[in-house]
Amino acid sequence: MTSKRAQAEEAMRHSWFPVARSVDLGKPVPATLLGVKLVVYRDAAGRVVVQSRRCPHRGGDLSIGEVREASIACPYHGWEFGSADGACVRVPSLPDQSKIPPKARIATYPAVERFGHVWTVLKDPITEMYDPEEWQDADLEWLAADPIDSPVGVGVTIENFRDVAHFPFVHKVSMGPTPEVVEALDVRRDGLDVWMFRPLDAGSGEWANDGDCMMRYHCVAPGLASITYDYEKLGVRVVAGFPSPISYEHVKIFWGVANSSSYSGLSLAENLRIEEMVYLEDVPIVENLDPREIPWDNEVEEFSVPADMFTLNYRRCFLDLMRRTQVA
Repeated sequence: MTSKRAQAEEAMRHSWFPVARSVDLGKPVPATLLGVKLVVYRDAAGRVVVQSRRCPHRGGDLSIGEVREASIACPYHGWEFGSADGACVRVPSLPDQSKIPPKARIATYPAVERFGHVWTVLKDPITEMYDPEEWQDADLEWLAADPIDSPVGVGVTIENFRDVAHFPFVHKVSMGPTPEVVEALDVRRDGLDVWMFRPLDAGSGEWANDGDCMMRYHCVAPGLASITYDYEKLGVRVVAGFPSPISYEHVKIFWGVANSSSYSGLSLAENLRIEEMVYLEDVPIVENLDPREIPWDNEVEEFSVPADMFTLNYRRCFLDLMRRTQVA
């Protein structure tokens, strides 16, 4: 019988993950997704491209190669591979280019530019690219943050983003004093999506001057977690995290903030600064969690309480994704 861990890994190979920030595509960017080494770049025609990083001639690293009009050139011997389909289009050492080895090519993956990042999927996607309904009419401007390296899995990372019981213990500086007792949570799930609606008491933390608001928590299995803040006086702003699995138990957390065009509160840069405080407070706690990923195969015993309602529903979403991948 296939282990749940193996099912989770396979589900993630059919799921969209970010592999680079759009702002970094002035030159090729190396990335690793579930052990697959990739190069991400924008060719001279403006096409965003995700391809295999290894040159099939003698193993040159294309992430240190040169981008051409519609290709990328290997830094070792100059072999060029088309940005559209990865086929080799030029071998400088050949006097007759019709003699290019016909099978010489690099794998080319889907590429979608959204939320300030470039996203890809390793196998046929089981779902469409993320497009949360609450953002579709918000006219959001995104600012991508510096990614954070974290030696844990996607599931554990998303659960940390959506857990509310740790606030009074981990986020004393960024959030100020918060109640230890968690109220009954308003959680709703539909397929791969789970939402939670929770009022924000501005309290005495960094956002105290913004006033109260309603928070719409949203996550989608396997790897999107967001909070959309809806202020009556200021408008809408967003923080979202997109952990991308370098391996099963090691993620690179891509994340960012967004303000609606009508938002009259703090700037994107200031909102990012404050949200980064929250992320960095989590890091020393999360990197020491045991196990480093959700124990899908019940290899350790866990106990839950009502404050875990959101994260338990996220686990149900992930299990749903596993089932869909098995059927596919």
